[in-house]
Amino acid sequence: MERSTTGPAHTSEPVPASRTLPGGAARAAPPPVLAGLLPTPAGTPFTVAYAAVLAVTSLVAALAEPGWVHTLHQDSSTDVAHLLRSPVPVLLASALWIAGGLLSPYAAAFVLALTALERRIGGVRTACVFLAGHVLATLATEIPVGLAVLAGRLPGTSLHRLDYGVSFGVAASVGALAGLLGPRLRWPLLFLAGGAVLDGLYDFEDPVTDWGHLVALAVGVAAWPLVRRWHRPAPPHGIGDR
Repeated sequence: MERSTTGPAHTSEPVPASRTLPGGAARAAPPPVLAGLLPTPAGTPFTVAYAAVLAVTSLVAALAEPGWVHTLHQDSSTDVAHLLRSPVPVLLASALWIAGGLLSPYAAAFVLALTALERRIGGVRTACVFLAGHVLATLATEIPVGLAVLAGRLPGTSLHRLDYGVSFGVAASVGALAGLLGPRLRWPLLFLAGGAVLDGLYDFEDPVTDWGHLVALAVGVAAWPLVRRWHRPAPPHGIGDR
């Protein structure tokens, strides 16, 4: 029997989400994929809170008197002298800055990597991965510097080299995130991250820091068994796992 088509038409198709602007005009919601790449207070509270802190310190670095900013950076530096004197405070203080400010590539990498990682393993565990990369890569680079100074291979000024920023934590987060992605995204991501690190080593402008990036990336990769146990299915609009 055929259905009658004389009655009011009904549809089961979902209505796209929209927001109402003042005056009654409708505004389309952001594309789901784009929304999944950006942090939100409810979905990624750790990333949002940390990004807010970094935004404040970056504004301070951009607007304050340069000499005062240099003093702040020096006091936050994870050099050998500071690590021997007050290791925990200086490791935490160092992670409050982005080298290059908000326009640095590390700022974009921070937001994208930590957002994707936090959506999959949660905020506390993301913080653990980030801190592991930040701390272990710092120690792996600064301890050899201290030993080289003791052996007379480096001058004493190397004990006070300026070293601060979130890049080690970001590198570890990228490495850990790769382990939660499917092969089609995992290997290109590692290729790009590893290529950037090796390019820095080739330029030899700051080999100690660049070796630290390589160590941090390896820390993230070494964490694959752990983060895979922590993994929870990502929302459909997140970075794909295929």
